[in-house]
Amino acid sequence: MTLLTVLCFAALSRRLAMSVVTMPIVFTALGYGGFLAGAELFPKDAEFEILHLLAEITLVLVLFSDASQVRFHHLRMSGGIPARMLLIAMPLSIVLGTLVAHWVSPDQPWALALLVAAILTPTDAALGQAVVSDASVPGELREGIAVESGLNDGLALPVVIIAALAAAEASGVMADGPDNLIAFGMAQITLGPLAGAAVGALAALVMDLAVRRKWVTESYRGIYFLSTAFLCFIAAELIGGNGLIAAFVGGLTFGNMRKSASKFVSEFMESEGQLLTMATFLIFGMVLAPAGLDHASWKTVVLAIAFLTAVRIVPVVLSLTGTKLRWRDKLFLGWFGPRGLASILFALLVAEGFDIPGMDEVIACMVLTVLISIVLHGASAFPIVRAFSKDTSDDSEMAASR
Repeated sequence: MTLLTVLCFAALSRRLAMSVVTMPIVFTALGYGGFLAGAELFPKDAEFEILHLLAEITLVLVLFSDASQVRFHHLRMSGGIPARMLLIAMPLSIVLGTLVAHWVSPDQPWALALLVAAILTPTDAALGQAVVSDASVPGELREGIAVESGLNDGLALPVVIIAALAAAEASGVMADGPDNLIAFGMAQITLGPLAGAAVGALAALVMDLAVRRKWVTESYRGIYFLSTAFLCFIAAELIGGNGLIAAFVGGLTFGNMRKSASKFVSEFMESEGQLLTMATFLIFGMVLAPAGLDHASWKTVVLAIAFLTAVRIVPVVLSLTGTKLRWRDKLFLGWFGPRGLASILFALLVAEGFDIPGMDEVIACMVLTVLISIVLHGASAFPIVRAFSKDTSDDSEMAASR
């Protein structure tokens, strides 16, 4: 049934791209339907261990490939919109989200509130691909969304790790004392980037040399790309750093230092990357959604709505103050912050890697946020594109009549 759905979705992908039916909606529904039918993806006793491994593999590839497509000069493009959204709006969203989460659940430690905010802040532009791929939407807005989505998961990752460590320590479930916790956290967020930068830089130099000397065939560039991502991860883990942060920094370094053509990166994102995303939303619908809905409450509903609206929109609008964007464009950038892949994978990793009391509620909050986002952002993407297209047509007609 799953393979048949993949086949049908691929065959109808162009038509579906012009509708409100998105890939996350289809595969989440398929996964939840499988749950209702009593289907099992993995043995129950090893389910979360397998999911943890799959989440880790997917995150390594997503973090590396997303980062490798972003150039540092992109942050300065479009009036500095991407830089403002990443360096001003994102920290403000984490702070505001932490305050809201603690206000809703004042009996929980601040570290857990920070963890919720860090998991739910990264965005996933794939939930409304029509917005970032349609030329009707102004280029500066599409660029802002694409660059933000490509980098904010990697920038949020250190906060997720530190918050998870602090929440475990505050709950008394870690054996290490505060000194060890600080040392471990510092090693994770310093040695990881160092390993990633070293591997990414060396891999870029070797690739350029191989291309110049014509040592490498086109088909093997993709294999080289995948191998580099996992090598960043392994190198960091061997020296005590965080492999996921290393994959992100390695992708940034590899992408910005490489001088040869990068067609294989976009091809990966359009093929293997899409399959990984389909699998993630299928697992989300079959395993995480049922578990999260079982622990849903009025608190998790309030948090989900808050993170999709005020916690996102207010910081984005504030960060864009002083730009030449119209209010409509600022509100659009604030609204279009769909939550998806990164939030799912971060929650999976923390749930399996840390024994934190209250994690069921965190999963429930993530599930509700992603479910609402899948529907609202997926359904609103095409109408937004049509609205921009109408404005473009109206402007053209006015210009022609003058």
